[in-house]
Amino acid sequence: MNAIKKNFLGVLLCTAISIPAWLLGKYYPLMGGPVFGILIGMLITLCFQLKESFQAGINFTSKKILQYAVILLGFGLNLSVIFSTGKQSLPIILSTISISLLLAYILHKAMNIPSKISILIGVGSSICGGSAVAATAPVIDADEQEVAQSISVIFLFNVLAALIFPTLGVCLGMSTEGFGLFAGTAINDTSSVTAAAAAWDGIHKGSNALEIATIVKLTRTLAIIPITLALAFFKTRQEKALNSQVKIKKIFPFFIIYFLLASVITTIFHLSPEITEPIKELSKFFIIMAMSAIGLHTHIVELIKKGGQPIFLGLCCWLGITAVSILMQFGLGLV
Repeated sequence: MNAIKKNFLGVLLCTAISIPAWLLGKYYPLMGGPVFGILIGMLITLCFQLKESFQAGINFTSKKILQYAVILLGFGLNLSVIFSTGKQSLPIILSTISISLLLAYILHKAMNIPSKISILIGVGSSICGGSAVAATAPVIDADEQEVAQSISVIFLFNVLAALIFPTLGVCLGMSTEGFGLFAGTAINDTSSVTAAAAAWDGIHKGSNALEIATIVKLTRTLAIIPITLALAFFKTRQEKALNSQVKIKKIFPFFIIYFLLASVITTIFHLSPEITEPIKELSKFFIIMAMSAIGLHTHIVELIKKGGQPIFLGLCCWLGITAVSILMQFGLGLV
């Protein structure tokens, strides 16, 4: 009861921000609700000094509700459908994830970009944008500034991809299947994948690039599991080296196990869209709430000042993923 009383005001504020952000995300899917949530939260912080009574609930939302969002995301993944229809894209998915993570690591070392920013942008660019950042941030203890910075960078290149890729696909002579595979492997956020594939289908009447891109995108989402577990493993080793009394329970991302369990439940019991769609929508709303909380903890001026290196990192990851996706498709004869 004390926890509810302590967190109530902060959670209520994040919910109040999330409702218009969610609606705006519906009207402007290229931006998406999470970006609007961060922006509104940052504007409120810029204009008002929030009382201490809000802070506990904002912290709870940015951490715990973010984890609940990732768990609920698992109910949108039917593993049997993904494995049967998405396996063709697996070599390209593994290649694009590898190049993004490799570039993030190289630039982190070469340019002294903070490690957590590098991880979030590398993982977010290569897997599934905001959802991947949401899953990774608690594992590496990223702060609100780092999460906001990463989401902002990923959003920028999402928009560019959604606008440019349909024309690029036409110039490269891609088939509908080829473009669906390209959009699903080279664009990270679901809303931008959908926007690009829908634009392609609008140009080519009767095509089904949207369906193909969506399945490929869901296949990529599964990479959240091994990536976050690997990060947790390395973090555990670091913590043990510093402190022999470290408790694995505090470091290991158990919410990722629940995410996988949700996917298994959906697969075994063949949950219908009537059940999974509302859960997926709730997951998206929880992510918007968490991003709103992160916005409330983020100073927009500081975010802009520190933006140069992360944007360059995001650009390199984006170009690397795009190039590898195209080259792999031509190499495998899937264009």
